[in-house]
This record gives sequence, C-alpha cells and structure tokens, in this order.
Amino acid sequence: MTNSTVLALSFADRWHGFWGGTIGEWILARGVPIALYLIGGLLAARFITWLANRIVRRIDAEYRESDQLVRSESAKHRQAVASVISWVSVALLFVIVMVQVSTILAIPVGSLVAPAAVLGAALGFGAQRVVQDLLSGFFIITEKQYGFGDLVSLTVGNIAEPAEGTVEDVTLRVTKLRSSEGAMLTIPNGQIVKTVNLSKDWARAVIDIPVPTSADLNLVNEVLHGVAEKAMEDPSLDALLLDAPQLMGVESIELDTVNLRMVARTLPGKQFEVGRRIRQLVVRALRRAGIVSPTEGHAPMVEAIAHPATAGGAEETQAPPEQKK
Repeated sequence: MTNSTVLALSFADRWHGFWGGTIGEWILARGVPIALYLIGGLLAARFITWLANRIVRRIDAEYRESDQLVRSESAKHRQAVASVISWVSVALLFVIVMVQVSTILAIPVGSLVAPAAVLGAALGFGAQRVVQDLLSGFFIITEKQYGFGDLVSLTVGNIAEPAEGTVEDVTLRVTKLRSSEGAMLTIPNGQIVKTVNLSKDWARAVIDIPVPTSADLNLVNEVLHGVAEKAMEDPSLDALLLDAPQLMGVESIELDTVNLRMVARTLPGKQFEVGRRIRQLVVRALRRAGIVSPTEGHAPMVEAIAHPATAGGAEETQAPPEQKK
C-alpha cells in the first residue's frame, strides 16, 4: 500500500514537473494555439465549402422546381460567383492561419524579406501563367461572359478547333466544360482567346433548305411560310420559340440546287432542338407538296468499261457470223 502511494506521488510530481519544464511550457504557450488555429482553419474551410455547395444546390433546386425551361442569367451568375467566393475565402483563410502560426512561432519577418524577394522573383517567372489565369477568371466573372449551364464555344490559344460544351464549373483559374460526347474539358482562363456564348439571353436556329433549281420557288415559299405558321401551333415548339420562324429567302445558288434559309429565335441553348424539329416539318411539308431533293428519284448511272486487252475480243464476239467466217 505504501509502495503504490509513493509511486503515485512520484508520477504526479514528474507529470507536474513536465508541464512546468521547457517542453511543457512550449506546448501550452505555442503548441496548443497552433493546433487550435489549424483545426479551426480546417473546420472553417469545410464550412465555407459546405455553404457554397448548399447555395449552388438551392439555386439549382429553384430552377428545377420552377416551370422555367432554361436557367435565368442571374441564376447562372450567382452560381459562378458562389464558386469563386468560396475558393477565394478558403485561400484567404489559409493565408491568415499561416500568418498567425508564424506569429506564434515568433519567426522574424525582417529576416525573411531577402529570401522572400528572391523566391518571389523566381515564382514570378514561373507563375506568371497562373496570375494570368486568375486575372482572366476575375474578368470573366465580373463581366458575366458566361456562367453555370451556358453553352459556349471557347477559342483556346495555339489550338485550331474551339472547345465547345456546357459550363459545369467556373473558378478564377479554370473553366470546366462538358462536351456533347460527355467528356470533361478543363481550360485555363488565361488561354481563352475568344468566347462565344451560344445561350446568352436568346439563341437563333438557322435552317438551310436545299431545293432543286427546277422547283417553283413561289410554291416553295408558300410551303415554307405554312411551316412557319404551323411551328407556332406545335406544342413541342411553342414553349421554345420566342417568335414565329422567318423565311429569309434564297441564301445561295449552286449547280443543281437553290438553298433557302429559315431562322427562328429560341430560348437560350434550345436552338439545336428547335432546328431539328423544324427540319422534320420542312421535309414533311415539301414531300407532301411534291418537291423532292435534287438527287432523289435519280438512280446512279454505272457504266462498264471494257479492258483494253479484251476490247478487240469483245468486238470480234459481237460481229455477225458471216464476218467471222
């Protein structure tokens, strides 16, 4: 009993002496605050990310629960701004935590000026592309060039074909597009040379209609005007069209065809769906009026060319029996 009491007292003395020593005082004075800052920063970053995702989901839910066929421009911009604000907030939080930790550790700032200058110059040459991306992303967001859900075509530097797809995420550094094939395209904002927004405010469906040069254009115009009137009565098109389709007239003349153009203003991003539906109505109406395409009804002509080695033999075979004798 006495031995256990002595051991307990000696352990308590050592434990008390540990916290009163150099290591214990450092843990209490600096280690605990540093751990609290790191844990608090991590939790705050998680909260900021959760809050941004909640805002984005709420905006998306408002669109899905409403009777709108397309997202409004304000909703697209709010989703993009929420993503950017969360990214910037997390970055600022990281900087603040690092500054507080360096203050607790009593790192002399003056001694870091010269190394920081050299490091900043080195990073300046290597990270100038990152700075360019951040500045370009800032202007993309503030100028509302495009937002979440927009259908865009982006011309990227040193790449011939533009990147086309639906915007799924916009940050200060990159833009993420989902192509029509389902591929995810990540494009640095600083590399974007030209932006074409195909779903800004409204869109236009362009339908080119080739007809034979022998067709009566007055009849063709009458048929196409009828298609334009019926398009507004079609339930699948009435909600997507902003006004009745218009026949622009003859667009070009080729050897055996005359191309007419019809245009229609649609809701943002719905021009392709409207164009496919109007083409079906045009083909059906032209067939009903007896107007066919230039190549329809003409079977391809296939001629047999005799081989030079057998050409004489063929002529001799086709000669009358009297000449053969």
